[in-house]
Amino acid sequence: MPENVSFNEIPVDIRTPGQYIEIDNSRAVSGLPNMPRKMLVLGQRLSTGSVPAGQIVQVTSREQAIAYFGRGSQLAEMLSAARVANQTSDIRALALDDLVAGVAATKTITVTGPATHTGLLNLWIGGQRIRVNIASGTAATAIATAINAAVNAALDLPVTSAVAGAVVTLTARHKGECGNAIDVRANYYADEVVPGGVGITIAAGTAGAGNPDVAAAIAAIGGDQFYTIVSPWTDSANLTALKAEMDARWGPMSQRTGHVFAGLVGTQSALAAIGATHNSPHLTFVGVNGSPISPWVRAAVIAAVCEASGSIDPARPFQTLPLPGLLPPVETARFTRLERDLLLRDGISTTVVDAGGNELIERIITTYQTNQYGIEDISYLDLETKWTVDYIRYAVRARIALRYPRFKLADDGTQFAPGQAVVTPRLIRGELLSLFRELELAGLVENFEQFKRDLLVVRSNQDPNRINAVIPPDIINQFRVFAAAVQFRL
Repeated sequence: MPENVSFNEIPVDIRTPGQYIEIDNSRAVSGLPNMPRKMLVLGQRLSTGSVPAGQIVQVTSREQAIAYFGRGSQLAEMLSAARVANQTSDIRALALDDLVAGVAATKTITVTGPATHTGLLNLWIGGQRIRVNIASGTAATAIATAINAAVNAALDLPVTSAVAGAVVTLTARHKGECGNAIDVRANYYADEVVPGGVGITIAAGTAGAGNPDVAAAIAAIGGDQFYTIVSPWTDSANLTALKAEMDARWGPMSQRTGHVFAGLVGTQSALAAIGATHNSPHLTFVGVNGSPISPWVRAAVIAAVCEASGSIDPARPFQTLPLPGLLPPVETARFTRLERDLLLRDGISTTVVDAGGNELIERIITTYQTNQYGIEDISYLDLETKWTVDYIRYAVRARIALRYPRFKLADDGTQFAPGQAVVTPRLIRGELLSLFRELELAGLVENFEQFKRDLLVVRSNQDPNRINAVIPPDIINQFRVFAAAVQFRL
């Protein structure tokens, strides 16, 4: 007969005298578990960076990002912005080199003159301002030369510059399609004006082409888990590969959840057309029109803000969270409420601008829109839902693993001593009910009576060593809309 107490390390037949006391931590941890989370920023590096392509490193500051991936690199820009928005999360980075066969995008700035007034030319490139002092009487070619010098002196810009006569040619530091989205403009703020007599015409030149293959990044990640991932590449091939990888990781045999954020720029109709071609609970597009900030930088900031909030409480809505460091779209290009509502029906997350000119999250959604039968399905519409469900899954795993690490399994009603390491379906059911109450107190679920009624815990008919369960939590929702009818009286 076995002893009444199930020991992990002390033999039942030891004969040498002594006091043998083992330490068992299976009941040490109480309450809900802390889910480990890391954020990964993908991007392109420059040859001046010290960290080679395909190596994952932790980044804690802008200075580190520049040293690791090169000043002016896409990845350094993204990480610098992410760290401004989130100074607490564990942020890692993984760089890829430019595609050798890729093409770097160019844009031209054609200057006319001469200047008839002295003043400052405010040139914005990828959301960074370059200021050129122009004296009255300065010729167009001299102004172009001054612009060229100012651009090349700004080492954090995503472009380099060359000048020929009165034409300045800006070339993206990286090859690839991303360079096409680098915003170049004269003036952003309402009080910025081009000095009198000076004309600035900005035009697209060579189209960038050939993004790096994200398959190399996926291979480098291997078995590691990153909860929030930022991708600067939005071409179909790379997004398809990322979505497939996230699908595989989400499944029950892996349970290494990840979520991809990517940025887009365009009109409401252009963004809706892109969103309509995707249908994944593991991808979020953030789209705007008219902002000087590059879309990959915008994606890094929004992902960083969501990661900071979601790690504290996955169910609390992201709406109204500020987006530090982002310049909002110019007022004439901002989407109307109707346009934003339409975007939210086509898989595009939205932002708004407050009275102080600060950009805020309005709603973060996934691109999941229909089920496998093509029927509209809102089950994974909001990112908060996906993250809450995933946390509940993690909490269940942690509770069972901690409470019953080396237990025997018996039917309900089996008579065994209280000290025995034996579990039954009824005990597991009680544990899950207790866990639900803790989740309820944390504001992650509701409707305990429904959960208790629908919870199913049974011993498998095929495998005597297995318990099967159906866990039916009612996920808490987000307060997004208040509607009322004012029925006044006279």
